[in-house]
Amino acid sequence: MYPCSFHYHRATSLEEASSLISELGPEAKLLAGGQSLIPLMKLRFANPAHLVDLNFIPASSYIKQEGDTLRFGPLTRHAEIEHSDIAAQIPIVHDCAAGIADVQVRNRGTMAGSLAEADPSGDWAPALLTLDTMVHCLGPKGRREVALADFIQDAYTTVLEHDELISEISVRVPPANSGGAYLAFKRCAPVYASAAVAVQLTLDDGDCGGARICLAAVGLTPIRAVEAEAVLRGQSINPETIAAAAEAARAAADPQPDMRGSAQFKRQLVFALTKRAIGLAARRARGERVEASHIYA
Repeated sequence: MYPCSFHYHRATSLEEASSLISELGPEAKLLAGGQSLIPLMKLRFANPAHLVDLNFIPASSYIKQEGDTLRFGPLTRHAEIEHSDIAAQIPIVHDCAAGIADVQVRNRGTMAGSLAEADPSGDWAPALLTLDTMVHCLGPKGRREVALADFIQDAYTTVLEHDELISEISVRVPPANSGGAYLAFKRCAPVYASAAVAVQLTLDDGDCGGARICLAAVGLTPIRAVEAEAVLRGQSINPETIAAAAEAARAAADPQPDMRGSAQFKRQLVFALTKRAIGLAARRARGERVEASHIYA
């Protein structure tokens, strides 16, 4: 099926894009990577009257470090992050970028587009919620910064106004003795995960000094498993505490049955993925260089 007809606009700056969206009204949409919008348009689930293309804005794709903060441009592609030595300083960021869909999607899709879409099955939100992440927004009223924890309000709903866009995403580099991992269970690479888990740990004299655990694809928004985090905090990372945290994560999941599995199946996936992700995060926090990869059925 072909999309409905629309008017095409090519923005030359982020400010111009915001201004165009404001002038064109609610029937206008921004086009970044297009990996969510274009399929919806082809199915005619989305029928914007205007598309404002961001892809020709100069210097909008970058990864740079300023002090203890990494900054990602609004048009930075998943593939750029996957192959970036700067981004690799935070292993969970590399895990997320490298595991998204397939090569074609990673070459086109963007981190900012994923966060703005707020798809409950999206990868970037849960991974970045385990880190100190700020979303920088730009609109006709000016600029503002929003903590990622406050940015996503519901499924496919963020705090962005219609005429606002994401101008940058900043992520603070975790302290020493930290490690993270992002794991998902998928039928195959191009499809969304049945369940996914992001874990970020900081060790203090061998014990867990801090923990963040976030679940994906098992609720309307990413779920912080705060009780699972509490199980680990201040404790030794051993099979008993890992299993207890995984059980708490399973209890926090709120999945719905669908073509990707029953609710019970998804809860069991959360349990298994949490155990594996904690183990990988702890090994990385101890300084080990260990690869993490999604599980495919």
